[in-house]
Amino acid sequence: MIEPSIEDVMNRSERDIVIPAEMVATVNENNNLQHVFLVLSKIKYSKIPVLDNDNHFKGLISLAMITDQMLTNEGIDGHRLENLLVKDVMQTDVHAIYERENLEVILRYLVDENFLPYIDEDDVFKGIITRREILKEINFLTHNYDKYYHAESNHVVI
Repeated sequence: MIEPSIEDVMNRSERDIVIPAEMVATVNENNNLQHVFLVLSKIKYSKIPVLDNDNHFKGLISLAMITDQMLTNEGIDGHRLENLLVKDVMQTDVHAIYERENLEVILRYLVDENFLPYIDEDDVFKGIITRREILKEINFLTHNYDKYYHAESNHVVI
């Protein structure tokens, strides 16, 4: 459990930790891998969310997943990407956030991920929460904690 005073100060920040869906590059689960390879190469992200036609979050696709599909025993075959769909190779076991207020879960998951998909109760994609945005909030906390709380100095002697 996160110390309530810490969570309180972080919640006082006026910044939103969610990058809205309309600002996030996504692909459709029915796109072929060649299209997604071009998208990922152009935007210079290594992994992006995958959505269905109704903006439901379905998983994540990464450049590494695509390049794995290009490798053959004879070398690299980029033509294979034309016939493979995102839904055939995407990662589906993804931690997603349903409650943006659950800071403890967000922090736990962001230890291993650069971002977390933020979705509503119907799995509609609402945006992402990035490690960068959380670090900005922690920066806010470290510079503003003493405006709201007085921390006592406790020296522990072992």
